[in-house]
Amino acid sequence: MRGVLLAAAVLACACAGRQEPESVAKARELMRSAETPSGNLALRCEPVDAEVYLDGVLQGLCSDFTGSPKSLRVGAGLHHIEVKKQGFWPYTTYYEPSGARARLTIQLRSAAAPGGGAP
Repeated sequence: MRGVLLAAAVLACACAGRQEPESVAKARELMRSAETPSGNLALRCEPVDAEVYLDGVLQGLCSDFTGSPKSLRVGAGLHHIEVKKQGFWPYTTYYEPSGARARLTIQLRSAAAPGGGAP
């Protein structure tokens, strides 16, 4: 009987004070951060010096977000992306990140082209 009580006491202590391994805690944290997807948007534009706006805020030139290590970091939710340059028609789209890297290729149309009118 004494052995059964000792075993029950050891088991109760082990369960009450049990801590999960660090790797499990890290995995839980990564899963929590994955629930709110963000993304990277690589841009390729013509002309390369067109301005990039994210939700109405200037982020830089398109050339700032072209290439492998460079990209526009976008948080969770639906975002308004606009690329524009004086003398060209602006380009507008919407992007909702899924946690993956995406590439957007944009060729602005010149407003000086025949029948182009004013942007």
